[in-house]
Amino acid sequence: EEIQRETAYPDGKVEKVLKNGCHLIFFPNGTWKKVGSDGKTVTITFFNGDVKQIMPDQTVIYYYADAKTTHTTYSDGLEVLQFSNGQIEKHYPDGKKEITFPDQTIKNLFTDGQEESIFPDGTIVRVQRDGSKTIEFNNGQRELHTSQFKRREYPDGTVKTVYMNGQQETKYVSGRVRIKDKDGNVIMDTKL
Repeated sequence: EEIQRETAYPDGKVEKVLKNGCHLIFFPNGTWKKVGSDGKTVTITFFNGDVKQIMPDQTVIYYYADAKTTHTTYSDGLEVLQFSNGQIEKHYPDGKKEITFPDQTIKNLFTDGQEESIFPDGTIVRVQRDGSKTIEFNNGQRELHTSQFKRREYPDGTVKTVYMNGQQETKYVSGRVRIKDKDGNVIMDTKL
């Protein structure tokens, strides 16, 4: 681009105004700033390789060179972080966070303390504020984990519960109930 005028300042800063209306400002430490001809698009390239862009809609894109991470802040408050390993985090203005991991697992962190993870195979894990967990498997099975027990529900209606003391209880659709002690010994079986 052709230079329209160039100004050197006593502090070592140099400003170049290009014929297309862009302003280039060079600082003594190696940082430089480009203000687009629209006056709204600004790019600052820092001496350490970081780059900050301010777009006309006030979106701010900051690239951290050392970490190879991009942090974009949109005018509506949404923040998106893109890491070099492929992880993407979205921080919403209401406090919710969504993390997409390199394996495409998605984890949602809600403002009320609940969490939800959706795995590539379709398995969904939900964690409540009290620590209890529900797991929905892609084969139709469901698990509930609480501080007192772990329960698995099968698509055929069978429910198996393992209590913290090791005792197991299996309830079948037929009405049959089988209870085993912590060592696996049957202590009750109501075969019908």
